[in-house]
Amino acid sequence: MTAPERVQRDVAAGLARDLDAEFERFVTTYQDRIYAFALNLVGRATIAEDVAQETFVAAYRALRGYSPARRQTLSIRAWLYTIALNRVRNLARSSGKVVSLDGAAFDVADPHAGPAERAERAETAGELRGALRRLPLRYRVPVVLRHVDGRGYDEIAALLDRPVGTVKSNVHRGLALLRAELASPHTTRSTHAH
Repeated sequence: MTAPERVQRDVAAGLARDLDAEFERFVTTYQDRIYAFALNLVGRATIAEDVAQETFVAAYRALRGYSPARRQTLSIRAWLYTIALNRVRNLARSSGKVVSLDGAAFDVADPHAGPAERAERAETAGELRGALRRLPLRYRVPVVLRHVDGRGYDEIAALLDRPVGTVKSNVHRGLALLRAELASPHTTRSTHAH
């Protein structure tokens, strides 16, 4: 059993024993991961904070309705990511816009690099953020989960409730769209925005 699996098991056991007493531990254990995930999807810190907060409010409400046995067996990380992803999807639908990835989540600048190298990397990061922003959400989410968050295909499939083959295909297609966008001389155009 890995360390994250042990932590998840311990937190789930605490929530099963006493939801109100253990909820703060639950939040502090997962808040940074959920915030980072939301930030990678929406790109703005204030929106990511709202998504994370709404995620934990929704989680608390749901947990209150679950039996202790169900709380004990809950796959907390996957469940929280699903709630956060649904919040982002709802935000994208309600705003009528594509949620952007304009934040610093893809900053590839090396603090030890020289000024020219830092400038080149910043330009590359900006191009990548722009290209990611133009990806449809159905490709952006699995690409972020796989290549930014470092999740495995099986975990992404569980989070998105999709077959592993579909997830692999969407990651592959998303990366192909990114490559094509970055290779294009017009990387600032707004194609692929759905």
